Amino acid sequence: TILTKLNREYIKCEATMQDSLATDYMGVPIVKVKITNTTSGETIVLDPFEFVKAHAVLNGITALLLITGFILIKNKNSRLHKASMLTAFILSSVFLISYVISKLANDPVPFGGDGIERYVYFFILISHILLSIPVLPLALFSIYRGMTGEISKHKKIVKWTFPVWLYVAITGVLVYVFMSPYY
Repeated sequence: TILTKLNREYIKCEATMQDSLATDYMGVPIVKVKITNTTSGETIVLDPFEFVKAHAVLNGITALLLITGFILIKNKNSRLHKASMLTAFILSSVFLISYVISKLANDPVPFGGDGIERYVYFFILISHILLSIPVLPLALFSIYRGMTGEISKHKKIVKWTFPVWLYVAITGVLVYVFMSPYY
């Protein structure tokens, strides 16, 4: 059953139900999005929950880049440190935009674990959410101080930015690991 079609000169987009009986936990039909390049004929099919995997990958790579940037600056390699940290910021920005879009477009998925696993999950989730709030302004101030050559001010703020940002990136991956059985 075709739900919607969007046709443009070069791209054709269809949202379809793969199976008329397939629904999520709230009874909402599960939809796949098919995008076709009409010029080349190339087609990709997206499952909205594939964004969740991409978010975990973005968070994981961000964490690795943050650690790499830390090691680089400890070894006095400021040029590669800068590249590593700016790349981490770009990936975090891509994650944030994609995350907001996916949350607006998809119904929430409840955590199904119980016992100690449930307490650990919610501790990680709540601390992740609360600490993610200051990451953007901290990262922006840190980047600004570094880019303008205010190194002593940069060092003062990154003492807070680095551990918070790293924690948020790592716990973002952990939230995915906990939630993956329920997607």
